[in-house]
Amino acid sequence: MSSVANLATHANGDPAVPEAPIFRLTVEQYHDMVRTGILTEDDPVELLEGWLVYKMSKNPPHRVATKLLTRAIEAMVPKGWYVDSQEPITMGASEPEPDVAVIRGDTRDYSDRHPGPEDVTLLAEVADSSLDRDCGIKSRIYARAKIPVYWIIFITERRVEICTMPSDSSPQPGYRDVKRYTEFEKLPLVIDGKEIGQIAVRDI
Repeated sequence: MSSVANLATHANGDPAVPEAPIFRLTVEQYHDMVRTGILTEDDPVELLEGWLVYKMSKNPPHRVATKLLTRAIEAMVPKGWYVDSQEPITMGASEPEPDVAVIRGDTRDYSDRHPGPEDVTLLAEVADSSLDRDCGIKSRIYARAKIPVYWIIFITERRVEICTMPSDSSPQPGYRDVKRYTEFEKLPLVIDGKEIGQIAVRDI
């Protein structure tokens, strides 16, 4: 089993830049590390803006919410799309593994590469211990990649934010429209620009 050095983080959960000179990774170098066994499936890391960052540990509510959301979307997703969970999406200098992703085509279409931003219509992150990261660096990465719809599920607050209209303006890409839904409301499920149904917040 390989080991990965721990990274310092800012107070908001983003990886901090060390004072000493550093070497940042490209996606291609990251893939080479996986192919050669330097990194293995046992290493709980993902590549975010050129950094190898530890993935947050998952508590039972996180696991349950992820599974419920995946099932709810799978029951509604139209032909020509499929739902993936906690698998890599290649985006520029990052390769995050979002909790839920709605991807064009079939999983067999990606036997020689991971899906990219052009293949994704919706990403979702379940935010508990990962709240700062999901609202910070991951939101920035997804907006820069122009992911059209980004859901953040706030477990402890029992609410969901749906972020749309991504802007990649430097130095802080983000989403220009953010709508908040309480546990008593329903979420519009928009696939490829069309609302195909609704999911009750309390169901996830």
